[in-house]
Amino acid sequence: MDLSNIMAVSGRPGLFEIKAQTRSGVVATSLIDGKRITTNANAQISVIGDIQVYCIGEEIPLTTVFEKILTYESGAATRLSPKSAAVELEAYFFEILDNYDEERVYPSDIKKIMQWYNLLLSKKLIETPKPKKPKAKKTTTEDKETSED
Repeated sequence: MDLSNIMAVSGRPGLFEIKAQTRSGVVATSLIDGKRITTNANAQISVIGDIQVYCIGEEIPLTTVFEKILTYESGAATRLSPKSAAVELEAYFFEILDNYDEERVYPSDIKKIMQWYNLLLSKKLIETPKPKKPKAKKTTTEDKETSED
């Protein structure tokens, strides 16, 4: 899952796909409505691939959390609404990531992670990996010669 060109902009809802970098900022397209935006150097931009989630003893990349949600939900949207009560959000997140740091990961963070997951899933930017088919063994000319004898 490569989310290196997807970013969040502080103060703006949703996620954005980076189209180009300028000297003073970034040109991006909203994943929600497709509108183009330009950011300036003062905007707080977070690339999704660089975000980490606080866990006990370590930090886990957000992309790994998305993979865990994808596996937990069997490739579907979250079964719990991001607008649910804080206690429900924390219980849901604990089922997915049992070692997350409850003191540093707030319910608002969980809500945002769930919203982003659902948005990325709806845009098919994250999906369940397809099982790999075993490659058929190619018969070589040596195999043919020995089987004919």
